Amino acid sequence: MPNIDVYDMNGKVVDNITLDDKVFGIEINETAMHSAVVTHLSNARQGTQSAKTRGEVRGGKARPWRQKGTGRARHGGTVQPQWTGGGVAFAPKPRSYRKSLNKKLRQLAIKSALTSKVADGSMIVLDKLEFDEIKTKRAVEVLKNLNASESTLVVMPASDENVIKSTDNLPGIKTTVVNSLNVYDILKYDKFVITREAVGKVEEVYV
Repeated sequence: MPNIDVYDMNGKVVDNITLDDKVFGIEINETAMHSAVVTHLSNARQGTQSAKTRGEVRGGKARPWRQKGTGRARHGGTVQPQWTGGGVAFAPKPRSYRKSLNKKLRQLAIKSALTSKVADGSMIVLDKLEFDEIKTKRAVEVLKNLNASESTLVVMPASDENVIKSTDNLPGIKTTVVNSLNVYDILKYDKFVITREAVGKVEEVYV
């Protein structure tokens, strides 16, 4: 079972915990992670793009000139795609890009992503993360103490308004809770900061 140090908000090691290898020490499955990322990005698409076909463009039903004798190509109207202001060939229409993953594959992908963070040494466990007030300066200080101030995903056991609003304006920093954890975010950020309590909840959900 992998062991990992626990830090306080000053960046000092205060404890050491053993992670459950069924969640943080499995054999990494890149195929599952790829499927999870593709599904996440696909589901994030709105699918609201739309353009008019030749049948929806206004006007242009009459010939622009007579059929013969002009020396120009014959045309039956001006709504065809080759005309400026005409319809679009194979025009995109609103549609759903929704995909789904079965529960087993989704959990395998999450555990693979978590394991990869432990394996490359980018997972940081915090004893606790609490702010008395909304203070961006304090959030910057804590992340700097942890050497995680540039590209970091912060995971908490439950929503904390003071922490969320303190990190909202920091570029490259995202705060989330265990229930909203996804493979895309885990892999996107260089550092993975998680509280000790959140580790327990993750193991509770995915073991």
